[in-house]
Amino acid sequence: MRVIGPLILLLLSGSLARAQDESITLTDLMESAREWARDNLDDDVLRALQSPDQARVKQLFNEIQKQLQGEYVIDLAALRSTASAILPLLERYEETLPYALWLKTQLDYLDVADQFRLIIKPPKAAPGQPPQLAPNPTPQQERAIWIEKLAQRPWPESARSYVARLKPVFAARNVPPELVWIAEVESSFDPRARSPAGAAGLFQLMPATAKRFGLSCRPLDGRLRPEESAGAAAKYLQYLHGHFNDWRLALAAYNAGEGAIDRLLQGHKAATFDSIAPHLPAETQMYVPRVEATLLRREGIKLSQF
Repeated sequence: MRVIGPLILLLLSGSLARAQDESITLTDLMESAREWARDNLDDDVLRALQSPDQARVKQLFNEIQKQLQGEYVIDLAALRSTASAILPLLERYEETLPYALWLKTQLDYLDVADQFRLIIKPPKAAPGQPPQLAPNPTPQQERAIWIEKLAQRPWPESARSYVARLKPVFAARNVPPELVWIAEVESSFDPRARSPAGAAGLFQLMPATAKRFGLSCRPLDGRLRPEESAGAAAKYLQYLHGHFNDWRLALAAYNAGEGAIDRLLQGHKAATFDSIAPHLPAETQMYVPRVEATLLRREGIKLSQF
């Protein structure tokens, strides 16, 4: 199969970067990547694209994954124009549409990073010293800019058919039903969305996480069935909140893995998301404020009210 080798490398690099279950081994990650490829790819996945376009898409995906897991939010701004140019190409073909749906959700991160690029200036370098990097935005700045960005955004087209159906699934797990709106951040409520890291479905669950919370990915992928995906996501959120006793930390762990959050809390002798935010991957720094702003926009509710 012509594209499997490069794509397994893509999936593996993304899986290492966004390991929702940090207890799994490198062997587990390799097998998860191979399983995802076997289950979801065929010879036509990227063959619909011309060879130069395949190279551009794979390079972009690698760079987005790298920068989302990097330290600096503003570094994502450099990918904005390339991602916008490649998106219509991915939307053109049925085989690559799931990647396009995923990429659409990432464009918001790139847009916000570009806004911060204009707002936050690097400090002046001392004479004879190299230029310094602009600092990361504070959690307060992140919350403010995400609230502004989403202030006029309408509901995703398919949200109305899912929100009422899936809220009871969350409530049954004693998880605030409003958190169903995580699906807007993860997939814009489109179950077809797939990331090059191997996450899939409304709640973008990785294969290992899906299996950990009762979903089978083979021969049929339960992550693609809305109620089943919501059930596994709710179980994961219930577990994370029980572990951290804090919804911001639980959401950060949903995105970055509980092991990463535990290590940062212990290493910095911290107890809150805001205390460790500057040390989180760029995606997670933005993910939690983005979810908060989405809840405020859709439900008029703050995490502190849960």
